[in-house]
Amino acid sequence: MLDIAEELHRWVEQGRDFAVATVVAVGGSAPRQPGAALAVDADGTAIGSVSGGCVEGAVYELCRQALEDGVCVLERFGYSDDDAFAVGLTCGGVIDILITPVRAGDPVRPAVTAALAAASSGAPAAVARIVAGPPDLLGRALLVRPDGSWDGGFGGHPELDRTVAAEAGAYLDAGRTGTLEIGEQGSRCGAPLTVLVESSVPAPRMIVFGAIDFAAALVRVGKFLGYHVTVCDARPVFATEARFPEADEIVVGWPHEYLERTQVDSRTVLCVLTHDAKFDIPLLRLALRLPVAYVGAMGSRRTHLDRNARLREVGVTDLELARLRSPIGLDLGARTPEETALSIAAEIVANRRGGSGVALTGAHTPIHHDVTSTTPTGRIGSVA
Repeated sequence: MLDIAEELHRWVEQGRDFAVATVVAVGGSAPRQPGAALAVDADGTAIGSVSGGCVEGAVYELCRQALEDGVCVLERFGYSDDDAFAVGLTCGGVIDILITPVRAGDPVRPAVTAALAAASSGAPAAVARIVAGPPDLLGRALLVRPDGSWDGGFGGHPELDRTVAAEAGAYLDAGRTGTLEIGEQGSRCGAPLTVLVESSVPAPRMIVFGAIDFAAALVRVGKFLGYHVTVCDARPVFATEARFPEADEIVVGWPHEYLERTQVDSRTVLCVLTHDAKFDIPLLRLALRLPVAYVGAMGSRRTHLDRNARLREVGVTDLELARLRSPIGLDLGARTPEETALSIAAEIVANRRGGSGVALTGAHTPIHHDVTSTTPTGRIGSVA
């Protein structure tokens, strides 16, 4: 649901009633992951997606029905071998979808409203919803903040809210979205409940070092993938807003000095395009020791060998060097800045998702890989 938070927040501000369908579990080669959502308002306007098109029509009608009767339902969609025209996933996967009415006066609306406001503003928050359990608790929501406080509640056993808030807080710390099993009394006691926790965290960072034409193309691709993109270069004549209008931030300064003082985390990707030893060596010496997701450096194979030798001379270990993606990018035969940016972005996605980078044609590897990650939008972290 939080993947369409900005649009839904506008609906809330306009006083619209709506129903939201959220993917809560997947199996096999399902096209969308837990947290993906489709919403329909009282006028029939729809936003979002839960399946890439396979079951959107049926889910749309379920949302319209939920708006009429106010009943929250959990539906499963899978592949039908018996009827090629039956509603289902042609990819052969299975998805469970929770349809929740969010109308004025519905118990779930205050918590959903608070969650949408937080997510649309970029504030970290997690929303927990009961997706399987007693009918009177189905769809109930709880908003959890980083400090452990929460809004809303499930209306069940008093310990249930407290326990789910603690569990959801752990999901939020990790930027994860997924389900947990818990007893209806907040422990292993009572009937089991399944709770979907969606985490909303700020967009992951992409820091591009080197204000060159290849960097301009990479900035555009990085923004398309949902990163908060920073360009850093020590040369003020090149590091300008006019050259990088789509960058979120432009920093004029020595790359390693900027990296020393800026904040990075396990989702941050660092792309070193400076192609100059006086910038590269101190920058990579620091970058390869930081807990970031990806470090890549541009250059020819000769440059790569020379750079590795220089890095070893300043104390970089073979284990640290093994983290370096150099020459940067996947082998696409890229020549233009745009093609090179695509090559780099493809390697970043493969690294994040656990992909091999080989062509799917003739391969026997899964199309979707089961890894824990945060989606590039930064709003939702998913456990596929």
